Amino acid sequence: MDIARTPSTPDGNPEMADAAHEIASPVEVRREDYRPFPWAVPQVALDFTLGLEETQVTARLDVRRNPAAEASPVLRLNGDGITPLWVKVDSAETTGWVMDGPDLLLTLPGEAHSVEVATAIAPAANTQLMGLYASNGMLCTQCEAEGFRRITFFPDRPDVLSTYTVRMSGDAGAFPVLLSNGNLVSSGKGEGGTHWAEWHDPWPKPSYLFALVAGDLEARRDTFTTCSGRKVELAIFVRRGTGDLERTGHAMESLIRAMKWDEEVFGREYDLDVFNIVAVSDFNMGAMENKGLNIFNTRYVLADPETATDGDYDAVEGVIAHEYFHNWSGNRVTCRDWFQLSLKEGFTVLRDQLFSADMGSEAVKRIEDVRVLRGVQFPEDSGPLAHPIRPDAYREISNFYTATVYNKGAEVIRMMRVLAGPERFRKGCDLYFARHDGEAATCEDFIRAMEEGAGLDLTQFRLWYSQAGTPRVTIRMAHDGDKVALHLSQNVPATPGQPDKQPMPIPLKVALFDPQTGAHRGEQLLVLDKAEDSFIYQGYASRPVLSVNRGFTAPVAIAQDVPTSDLVFLAAHDDDPFARYEAMQELVVTHLKEAVSGSLSDEQRDEGRAAIAGALRAVLADERLDDLMRGELLILPSHAYLSEQMLVADPGAIHGERQALRADLARALEGEFVALHERASAVPYSLSPQARGARKVKTQALIYLAEGNPALAEKMAAAQYRAADNMTDRQGALMVLAGLQGPERTHALIDFYNRYRGNALVVDKWFSLQAGSLHPQVLDHVKALAEHPDFTLTNPNRVRALYMAMAVNPAAFHDASGEGYRMVADLILQLDPLNPQTAARFVAPLGRWRRIEPQRANLMRAALERIAAAPSLSRDTHEQVIRSLG
Repeated sequence: MDIARTPSTPDGNPEMADAAHEIASPVEVRREDYRPFPWAVPQVALDFTLGLEETQVTARLDVRRNPAAEASPVLRLNGDGITPLWVKVDSAETTGWVMDGPDLLLTLPGEAHSVEVATAIAPAANTQLMGLYASNGMLCTQCEAEGFRRITFFPDRPDVLSTYTVRMSGDAGAFPVLLSNGNLVSSGKGEGGTHWAEWHDPWPKPSYLFALVAGDLEARRDTFTTCSGRKVELAIFVRRGTGDLERTGHAMESLIRAMKWDEEVFGREYDLDVFNIVAVSDFNMGAMENKGLNIFNTRYVLADPETATDGDYDAVEGVIAHEYFHNWSGNRVTCRDWFQLSLKEGFTVLRDQLFSADMGSEAVKRIEDVRVLRGVQFPEDSGPLAHPIRPDAYREISNFYTATVYNKGAEVIRMMRVLAGPERFRKGCDLYFARHDGEAATCEDFIRAMEEGAGLDLTQFRLWYSQAGTPRVTIRMAHDGDKVALHLSQNVPATPGQPDKQPMPIPLKVALFDPQTGAHRGEQLLVLDKAEDSFIYQGYASRPVLSVNRGFTAPVAIAQDVPTSDLVFLAAHDDDPFARYEAMQELVVTHLKEAVSGSLSDEQRDEGRAAIAGALRAVLADERLDDLMRGELLILPSHAYLSEQMLVADPGAIHGERQALRADLARALEGEFVALHERASAVPYSLSPQARGARKVKTQALIYLAEGNPALAEKMAAAQYRAADNMTDRQGALMVLAGLQGPERTHALIDFYNRYRGNALVVDKWFSLQAGSLHPQVLDHVKALAEHPDFTLTNPNRVRALYMAMAVNPAAFHDASGEGYRMVADLILQLDPLNPQTAARFVAPLGRWRRIEPQRANLMRAALERIAAAPSLSRDTHEQVIRSLG
């Protein structure tokens, strides 16, 4: 699946707050308590009589004693918000069952039985969008992590693997298309205008991979011939009559490329006769890898030049590939329990990252991935929600679909690839798939396969799975005679529940540059596996310039005292694209940290800005750079990343200094930025790297000019908006105009809405651009947009478009009045009864209060305490709030 202190009541009584939440708070689940389920369920047959208001479900489970488990006559079938209509054992109706909370318990003698349970569910009333729910007249499912228990009673855990046969019937007019996992076995007409279809999935799978879709759909179809010569029928379904079908071409092309790439790079062949994707507009996540029937958020399927940006095209390609790659890393080999979530998600994120790098610019993709890691996962690692990529305990599993599990999990497996090299890494993966095909595996199983297949000793490396926190590596370089010594030390900071950490193996690629020639003697891999270590290099008569963590070989923070001249040199000359980008980022970070601290004199401030301007001028003039890479080098470090560099962050000061630097750079380089924009504007639209790069630098030029010369930027952005023949240029121009106060802003926003008012995904952009803008009245705009007729709390995309854009906008969220915090808290309280999963994801920004200056920290904490004091919070939100308060 694609993707982060004690509360008190108003009278200050924490015990009362705890008592109020006693029912809502679930029991802690611990990894060490895992036991195999006492019953195997080798076969499941499901019969659905479909309806939007009511769907009846009959489940027949063939159960038998699990020889690998401790024997028990009790069969526990998980449920959530459902009631059995009747229960049968071995075809005879029985009353010999009891309810234990939401679960159904049966006591079964003997070794094997057939158990049948009938339930009735209400899809149209399911605002949680978990289990079976209605979306724009269609029925669809989302079962990961624990949604299947909202459909029928079942041992809803990932280590119970079953083959599924699914029969569904419904009104042929309302549901002309009936889809489920696996292959279509048969279909036909029923009575009274109904019809039916039967699907069978021959591959054992856990219940979280079950899927059903029924609705009035149309499909783009194609075929793929696998490496062994099997023909696979491909289809991407959308709602009929929406005009969405014509926007599925890129998704289909991405799917075919992913299938071919997975065969060539990982040796993985598809294993069913069909592969179906369905686009759904109401969806909590990005997409879901259900076996043979992937269900997607429409934003990761639909793309054409008029409605999708270049970033949207990349996201569609990456998510299509991610969910397809799950067919092996998640489906054929699944998770033993949810503590092993990174086994499938971290591994699959790495696979989709490697795929996207091969499909486009490897250098730019690496930079983009690291930017996400630093902007989302590093703050998670340093806050109250920090956890290892393989947690030891959880209360609500949906709260562990985090950047740590996904993005850091990918980086940990990438480090194995760095240590082994691509060929040996492939051998380890082959062994893992061969050994555990058809099983529910663990992270330890993957590590052992990598040790044996790739020939690695990962004994100490296992600490990456059990320790939370971002390691900090301190580097000191000493030059003496012709000898260079690199003195390295590491520290893994304390995190909740883990005050003391052990050193972990950290692979770092380094190069030592001769500043006179601009050359180095080759890249070397060193591994820091102690608290402190030194590495000696001979033959350097003059002091070299160190390039470290090239390619970002380890997810760590580097601390070193680097002269400004070295950073300027690396920003201009480093032959590793990531290291060059990193030098530019560090040049800016170092300056802004000192500026925010107030330690710079006016002369030092001017010198620092002049050095950055010189480095940017070199980037703008370097004809060896392509524009995709140039665009990355122009992007300033994010507010979130800058905040992570400070023990206590002042959001107002950081934002002010960052914008002041951008304005100063814009004034110093105004002519260059105008020339860059003019050159890029002459490149005609296409999806070629050259054209994409031109659009990227065009928008970056406008972003700078908007700070240094707003009147000029407004004129240029308005002209770009009117001339745009694609969404990338139009959205880039509107983003800049949305932050300005001139008349062109209003004209463009009205035009954009009227032009796209029938397209939900583009209207989402309209909401986001305003909520994420630098306009001084942005909070008032957000309040007004929340009252707009097109805003709704029932669609997660629309909620995220408005409020998450505001929550990651430092000028809005961290407004000194605390209004941004209050608005997010209000949203959480409104949204939680409707959709707890989506509501809980808004808690994390408030939870970073410990790293914020005292005035704002008190306001953030007060917002969390107000949420905590509310009655009947969901388990999802309650856990996030309590952990955030500490």
